[in-house]
Amino acid sequence: MPQSKFYITTPIYYANDKPHVGHAYTTVAADVLARYWREKLGKDNVFFLTGTDEHGQKIAEAAERSGQQPDQFVDSLMPAFQERFAALNVSNDIFMRTTKRGHIKFAQEFLAELKARGYIYKGEYEGIYCVGDEAYIAESDLVDGKCPHHPNLTPEKRQEENYFFKFTEFAPRIKELIESGELEVRPEARRNEVLARLGGDLHDLSISRPGLEWGVPVPWDDSHTMYVWVEALLNYASALEIESLPSLWPPDVQLMAKDILWFHAAIWPALLLANERTLPKTIFAHGFFTIDGQKMSKTLGNVIDPAELVEEYGSDATRYFLLSAVPFGNDGDLAASRFAEIYEADLANGLGNLLNRTVTMLNRAELKLATKPTSFTEVEQAIENLEFDKGLKLIWDVVREANKDLEVAEPWKLIKDTENREQLEQVLGRAFGQLEKIAAGLKVYLPETSAKIVHQLETGKAESLFPRQ
Repeated sequence: MPQSKFYITTPIYYANDKPHVGHAYTTVAADVLARYWREKLGKDNVFFLTGTDEHGQKIAEAAERSGQQPDQFVDSLMPAFQERFAALNVSNDIFMRTTKRGHIKFAQEFLAELKARGYIYKGEYEGIYCVGDEAYIAESDLVDGKCPHHPNLTPEKRQEENYFFKFTEFAPRIKELIESGELEVRPEARRNEVLARLGGDLHDLSISRPGLEWGVPVPWDDSHTMYVWVEALLNYASALEIESLPSLWPPDVQLMAKDILWFHAAIWPALLLANERTLPKTIFAHGFFTIDGQKMSKTLGNVIDPAELVEEYGSDATRYFLLSAVPFGNDGDLAASRFAEIYEADLANGLGNLLNRTVTMLNRAELKLATKPTSFTEVEQAIENLEFDKGLKLIWDVVREANKDLEVAEPWKLIKDTENREQLEQVLGRAFGQLEKIAAGLKVYLPETSAKIVHQLETGKAESLFPRQ
């Protein structure tokens, strides 16, 4: 069945600190997909969600440390997210916030429906709780007694009365859907992890917390608030209700980092099945970045603020650094110490020099060529398959090929002899076509750069594409 609409989501990021390069990575990847499908389907048939998760204990504690009320605290952080995403040329259709009234109403109605269907009950819960994850974790998942995602935090043993969701009733069905491919979980290594866990010792899900004020009240018992993860996951559905776009359901691709895959590939589908809603098509979890071989941490001082990268190198260069760094889905290293080198080699000397000397030679030769609609099929296939780094590699193969062609043909020598006019036109015509193809491939990756290439080809006015640092 042909694709007729496209709904893409990032996670809604936890609003307890300003965004870092990891947030930017997921969001820029989603932006590439959104831009690509708008080109194919039209902007009215594409919806791109990003935003912030604004409830929970961590936020209440961070607000208290800052001397603010939680609502003031999350409001103060919003510009940090929105401004950084805007600086990266992110074209989201909504910036979703879980403090929106429409979301809170939707979440309460959704939970009430689960209770009416008999999938919620009250019980006692005792377990190990990680404040960093805002989640209970199995003792078998601890590493040296600590949460693997938050080794600097000591997990707490808790016992409390909670409301539970009958997750275990839906786990076998979710396992079948993933195995059949009806619910696609990628990459394969992450899919296998989810399947292994679904085949293990499972328990029903605690979906409420007593005595926590900063959250969405359970609709039938306001002494409890909704478990922040359950409430947050519902934003993907509440957003379409808020925007009056229910026809765009379900999500076609949901992107996230691998540490929150379980919530999206197991708990989220269970909630949807319980409410008889269509499941997302693809859940994709990318890996983690190290920075120059070290884990990103405030203690080491190597947390990269995307705003600083944009300020130094520009929006498109920052997008290039992120999406070319590692195969999407894998763990990898972001070579911060090599940003300047990559900028010079790939962008300024590679693409920038190619465009400059081609346009300059066209002017010298007084050769005016007309641009035409061009596509780069292999890059399109890579984007549809979420192989963002591969798409950029294919484009830069053409950049290198075009530069090599010019070095071999030496049009700056051919132009000196009128007898070589036909050969000169062939050489410059080929370079012109290669740049058209490069611009077509870059349109959704580096939108400003793509537009500048086309403009220079059309006007014959050579300008620096990536000014040397």
